[in-house]
Amino acid sequence: MLTLGVALARDTSPLDTEAWLELPDWSRHVVSVAGGVGLAALTVRATRSFVKRWGWARMLHADLRPAVNGAGDATLLVLGIASGVAEELFFRGLLAPALGLVVSSLAFGALHQLRGRTGWIWAGWAAVMGLLFGALFFLTGSLLGSIVAHASINVMNLRFLRDTDVEPRKPRRLGGLLGRA
Repeated sequence: MLTLGVALARDTSPLDTEAWLELPDWSRHVVSVAGGVGLAALTVRATRSFVKRWGWARMLHADLRPAVNGAGDATLLVLGIASGVAEELFFRGLLAPALGLVVSSLAFGALHQLRGRTGWIWAGWAAVMGLLFGALFFLTGSLLGSIVAHASINVMNLRFLRDTDVEPRKPRRLGGLLGRA
């Protein structure tokens, strides 16, 4: 609501900005959405790969899972779409043109900061994703691709989080003299 109110007061659209790429006006939304679909596909694939391969990703998964454990499909769909749309309107549509790509992405990461052992990992991941969403927005001048990417990633990863139980990597015992303490 804040983003829409500011956009109305400024008589601007939070869905559009000046594009870094020179694209015909009719094609920038198409290119943006296509980029958003690609970004979502790569991110979802990377998420699953990271959870399989790295202990930090399994720990993050295990820490986030209780928030969605037992949630229904409709709840995850509404949550994923609503948060994707709202966060893109605010962080990319409002903050990025005013504060720049890096500052708005760091603010996005800070919003995702959690307490606990994986809080900084989650905030860092969110900041990187904010950079990618923002770069797509500025490249095309259209926020639609970032919204499609963010909402799609949220919905698919929330379902993965709910439906996939992983064990975080066990801490390794120290050997030698330190292991006997």
